[in-house]
Amino acid sequence: MKHIVGLSGGKDSTALALRLMEVEPRDYEYICNETGNELPDMIAHWEKLEEMLGKPIIRVRHDRDLEGTIDQMNMLPNVFSRWCTRVLKIEPTIDYMGGLPEGSTLYVGLRADEEARRGLFGEDITIRFPMREWGWKEEDVWKYLDQRGVCIPARTDCALCPYQRLGEWRDLYNKYPVMWAKGVELEKKFGHTFRSPGRDTWPADLESLGEEFARGRKLREYKRSASCRVCSL
Repeated sequence: MKHIVGLSGGKDSTALALRLMEVEPRDYEYICNETGNELPDMIAHWEKLEEMLGKPIIRVRHDRDLEGTIDQMNMLPNVFSRWCTRVLKIEPTIDYMGGLPEGSTLYVGLRADEEARRGLFGEDITIRFPMREWGWKEEDVWKYLDQRGVCIPARTDCALCPYQRLGEWRDLYNKYPVMWAKGVELEKKFGHTFRSPGRDTWPADLESLGEEFARGRKLREYKRSASCRVCSL
């Protein structure tokens, strides 16, 4: 029987993993989904958590990274065909859960102020939502993370996620030119774009979008939630 903690690296799963270790110490197995397209801040966050938890986080992943899977699928993921989540995260997780011993328990970071959900889990696995049991809401999560001195990366998804906002694309262009160049290369290779055409008045393709950023075109600044406290590790 195993005790599994799903650890995406976001604020809720991070708080769950650290708090469980304090109030219900046992030999947990921590898992995350790795796509191979994570930003450096996200990788550093996982490494920091491994130090704090005292054991490695198991990477449950597809046999190829995002770029290799794009080649396999012969298409880019986009808002109309979000195959990346299914192939790189959901399916590997289902396979992993299916191999767990009967009676294992999965701990999920669902807060008390969120709607209940179960997701795709094995029939022989017990599902627990400790933060709902504790009555933890979003403010409790941030308070706990502040007390532990834990910073959450501004983004925990893929560098080339088609769902990111324009300001996040600009941050990628400015901070991670190599990852940006890879996105431009993939769009040219497959003749399609990560961003949806017509989504806004900005170019959909990354090469043209980068030219707009380089010219200094201004965009409407997006504001984070007042309770959102993030930093780079």
